[in-house]
Amino acid sequence: MRNPLPLGIKRAATLCVLKQGNQFLLLKRLKEPHKDNFTPIGGKIDPFESPLQGAIRETFEETDLTVQKMKFCGILTESSPTKYNWINYVYLAEIEEIVPPLCNEGTLMWIQFDALLQVPTPKTDWFIYKYILDEIPFALNAIYDDTLTLLSLDEEIENVKLL
Repeated sequence: MRNPLPLGIKRAATLCVLKQGNQFLLLKRLKEPHKDNFTPIGGKIDPFESPLQGAIRETFEETDLTVQKMKFCGILTESSPTKYNWINYVYLAEIEEIVPPLCNEGTLMWIQFDALLQVPTPKTDWFIYKYILDEIPFALNAIYDDTLTLLSLDEEIENVKLL
C-alpha cells in the first residue's frame, strides 16, 4: 500500500509522560521506531481527535489507566529525509505508583530520572523529562539524517541549541 501522505509531511502524535515523583513509567518498546528503547507511551492522533483526547486514549490503551487530568508540557517536532516526520504533543499525568501493567507494545517499567542516562532512550527524551521536572514549557525541534541518527536538537522558545 502506498503511503497516503507525501514524503516529509508531518504526522501528529502524542507522548504521554506518566510520572510519580522523580520516576517515570516508561515503555521498553517491542517494535520500531526506537525498538528496545525506553519511551513514554503514546501514538498517532486519530482522525477528528484532539491531541489531549489522543493522549488520554493512548494512556488507557497502553496501560489500562484512566487519567482524568493531563497537563500539556510542550511539543517535539521531528524531521528527517525519510517517512519519519512527526509533531508530538507532550502531556504529563501524575499517577500513583502502581505495579506496571501488561502492555502489548512492550514492557512498562518505573525508571528514576537519575537512571535515565543508564538505560537506552531516544536522545530527545532526556531533555523532555528534564523540562517537565523543571516545569518549563518547551518546543523542541529534532533533525535526523536518513538513518534516523539525531543531527541536532534545538529548543525554540528560548532559542537554545541542545545538541
